[in-house]
Amino acid sequence: MEQLLATFIDKFGSHTHAKQYFSPGRINLIGEHTDYNGGHVFPAAITIGTFAVAKPRQDKIIRVYSMNFSDLGILEFTCDEDQKRPDLKWANYVLGMLVSLRKMGFETPHGFDLAIEGNIPNGSGLSSSASLEMLVGVIARDLYHLSLASLDMVKAGKDTENNFIGVNSGIMDQFAIAFGEPDSGIFLDTNTLDYEMVPVVLTGYRIVIMNTNKRRELADSKYNERRRECETALSRLQEVLPIQALGELTIETFEQHTDLIGDETLIKRARHAVSENERTIAAKAALTSGNLEEFGQLLNASHASLKDDYEVTGIELDTLAETAQAQDGVIGARMTGAGFGGCGIAIVETDKVAQVTQAIHDTYLAVVGYEPAFYACNIGSGARVL
Repeated sequence: MEQLLATFIDKFGSHTHAKQYFSPGRINLIGEHTDYNGGHVFPAAITIGTFAVAKPRQDKIIRVYSMNFSDLGILEFTCDEDQKRPDLKWANYVLGMLVSLRKMGFETPHGFDLAIEGNIPNGSGLSSSASLEMLVGVIARDLYHLSLASLDMVKAGKDTENNFIGVNSGIMDQFAIAFGEPDSGIFLDTNTLDYEMVPVVLTGYRIVIMNTNKRRELADSKYNERRRECETALSRLQEVLPIQALGELTIETFEQHTDLIGDETLIKRARHAVSENERTIAAKAALTSGNLEEFGQLLNASHASLKDDYEVTGIELDTLAETAQAQDGVIGARMTGAGFGGCGIAIVETDKVAQVTQAIHDTYLAVVGYEPAFYACNIGSGARVL
């Protein structure tokens, strides 16, 4: 933060009346590819994210600078612009949030100067874009004195992503980042947005994020393909079963009716959606009762289902997760996010993090041919003024 403050002064002059902000990244503990299948997800905010220094201006000019994209220099637009601009690059997320807030009836009457730095790796699947959106939401709420509820801020972030940036994503990322609390996961019903804060007390353990360092270039096309496969399976089940989503089924009911689907690939895809939702519900129960061992076994089972039934892992994620699962001191590991690259997570005994990550590093380098990266973190608070 000191470095960012120095950068702010260097780029924008005085930091009198400037304030400091933080918005986390997020992981999904369990509940992968369940959101669009009417199931539950279980995300948590983490202690790495995006830091900001901002101060209001008297005119309508907004000037933004990112230490992550220092080569772009200061980017500039006005507080009443409403169109995406190719030349603004990352700053379109800032502009998009202000546009979304105005659509909701909030005023953005003056400009501001903003410097940011994030320590979320780009392309890792830890939601650097949603972190930035919720950061801008908190800054706008603070600088413009808006009576902006957190859920409305979340909806503005989703609107920015879907309608301004043009990415067809759900609401989980923004929700986790806005509502996150220390030592708590968010058990979220993606249909109703009903949620429950569940204790995730990892005393003696750290969450280790394992980055494949492979960009998720396949993720978008395969994501859409998996979504279509689940929709097809659902429509065939609906010929007999009175359901609106795969997430309404138990695994027993599903297995009794697989003949309705009649296609082995589609059965596998739907089986993952149903079983993963059941694992997510079981994970909530395990954590509520403090049973970390059971929680770890559910993480391992989730990865196996994503590998075998949903087929979204690949050699990189499998090597990370399965090598982690074999280490002494690891209670569970799985891929997290869309798949085909990005990250995995492992729950690791705190005093064994160094030896575990070294062992995974060495195996991954031998199998994949390049190095992974690791970030040990905790579950932290949501986006906020510091």
